[in-house]
Amino acid sequence: METKIFQADQIDAAVEILKAGELVAFPTETVYGLGADATNEAAVKKVYAAKGRPSDNPLIATVADFAMAQEYAIDVPETAQKLVAKFWPGPLTILLKVKPGSLPTAVTGGLPTVAFRNPADSLTHELIAKLGRPIVGPSANTSTKPSPTTATHVYHDLNGKIAGIIDGGQTEIGLESTIIDLTVTPNIVLRPGAITPSELSAVLGTEVLLNHGKVGDKDVPKAPGMKYRHYAPKAQVLIVDQISDFNRINLSQKSVAVVALTDVLAELLKNYPNANHFSLGQNIADAGHFLFEALRYFDDLPEIKTIYVQGFGDAENAEAYMNRLNKAAAGKHFQ
Repeated sequence: METKIFQADQIDAAVEILKAGELVAFPTETVYGLGADATNEAAVKKVYAAKGRPSDNPLIATVADFAMAQEYAIDVPETAQKLVAKFWPGPLTILLKVKPGSLPTAVTGGLPTVAFRNPADSLTHELIAKLGRPIVGPSANTSTKPSPTTATHVYHDLNGKIAGIIDGGQTEIGLESTIIDLTVTPNIVLRPGAITPSELSAVLGTEVLLNHGKVGDKDVPKAPGMKYRHYAPKAQVLIVDQISDFNRINLSQKSVAVVALTDVLAELLKNYPNANHFSLGQNIADAGHFLFEALRYFDDLPEIKTIYVQGFGDAENAEAYMNRLNKAAAGKHFQ
């Protein structure tokens, strides 16, 4: 299959591909998504095949607006309306009860719920609005690999496996959306993202919890990113909890690489000027933006066997970054 690259003035061609039951990757403010008509079960199954994704991992239904989400949901709570009014379009995904029979089980994983997202990207909004139906939107990468933040990343993983990619440039945030479960009380964040539990709590006026549990091997996760290994390059990723611990690592080895904030790297490179390195920028927000790009950069260097990445522990607003980093490292820390 030839994978075509579409620009902003070629959205109509991308819509026709979706109508034909094929796959098109699309940009969002978080990461690139892999789109298929969410009402077409055969098309949705192609998403699992292209990504190599486990079939019990439910998908997000990406919509053009709240009205479209309400066509496929039932018992929509007032909390949904409050959050949508504040954060949509944007990096927030809401889990609601699904209208029976409205979406195929390939989307819901057979669960009575479905996650809805309305990205803040004009190209993707136009794509979905012209299609007139939701599209599924898992990250447009090979399953378990770091999520794509550019069209080039998507092409690297899925060239020949999907029909097209809409090139919207570099993503703004770089980590997937926050997912909040609105079908339980108290509401709980299933996957942290740019919108924090405290921000959600402020809008709802009640405490929103953050899920720390694990999904059992035989259980179906309620949302993406809860069960399987994710975001991992071929090299072993190790989390470095203390900046001083970097001094205990021999960074002169050609098989190792270091990923850290700019000021941390500046000090390390004084002793190891030739170290393989990638900057996470100036702060935690930058780190989230650059994490996947850093892991992908070293994934293309076969000589790299170990990647030491700066961790931020329980630092404020570090939940999303540490969630992705822990999954990339399979929970392994430098000792």
